[in-house]
Amino acid sequence: MRSSAFSALLRAMLLAALALTLAQPCLAGEGKQSPAPKRGILLVAFGTSVPEAVTAIDSLKQQAEAAFPGVPVRMAYSSKIIRDKIAGEGIAKRAPAQALADMAAEGFTEVAVQSLHAIPGKEFHDIVSTARAMEGMPKGIGKITMGLPLLSTPHDIKAAAAAILASLPKRGKGEAVVLMGHGTEHPANAAYAALQLALWKQDKSVFIATVEDTPGLDEIIPDLMRLGARTVHLTPLMSVAGDHARNDMAGPEADSWASKLKAAGFIPKADLTGLGSRPAVSRLWIDHLKDAVKALDQ
Repeated sequence: MRSSAFSALLRAMLLAALALTLAQPCLAGEGKQSPAPKRGILLVAFGTSVPEAVTAIDSLKQQAEAAFPGVPVRMAYSSKIIRDKIAGEGIAKRAPAQALADMAAEGFTEVAVQSLHAIPGKEFHDIVSTARAMEGMPKGIGKITMGLPLLSTPHDIKAAAAAILASLPKRGKGEAVVLMGHGTEHPANAAYAALQLALWKQDKSVFIATVEDTPGLDEIIPDLMRLGARTVHLTPLMSVAGDHARNDMAGPEADSWASKLKAAGFIPKADLTGLGSRPAVSRLWIDHLKDAVKALDQ
């Protein structure tokens, strides 16, 4: 009997110990609150290797900081070519994936990523893929939202056309403007054509041409001639006035846009002001950032 009673008591003690062991994780968590959310912003520019052009990116960063006081704003460059080039000059810029990984390591739980690209082309979609891959990773960032590039929706096209025209200098008879877009084989290149139509509804003397796709400068020179333009103002349709603007557009080489226009009988005048340095236009990127931050609360 004593042996049976002892066995029963031992069994009861073992069951109690097992129950206590299983309950310990729950007991340890009682009264323990989840860490407070930590919100941040990541701006992603294509990037530039021209020191003078960095001011446009710095300006956009300052505008983001002013729009969201107290929220840390970080930067990344999406172009590996640019990152590698400036790395050789001792300047380190993070890729979007590295910037997000660093923010995760710092304890950020919510991040709004804002693209500073003009169109939603391959660079933008790569950023989206990176953000989606990193969202919700163990010990990572719980929520990542995306702010759209400048020319992403019909509303964007209309707003950008108005902002660009408002930021251009007044012109007299015989003067035209050519905006230099980057251009891409991606379907998003169609955004340039949509913007061109929106611009022409208000001003027939403003043209868009691209460096790497269609329409190229050679395609619009006949249009400038039909318009009767004598002076052609050149300015970048990019966030910064970087290498393309300073060399392909305004450079002294024979194949630059300025040289080609001069050879065709026009008087070229280059304006090295990126869209990020035009307040009316840069505000549109900040509006997209506001949408991305708002989405963090949804």
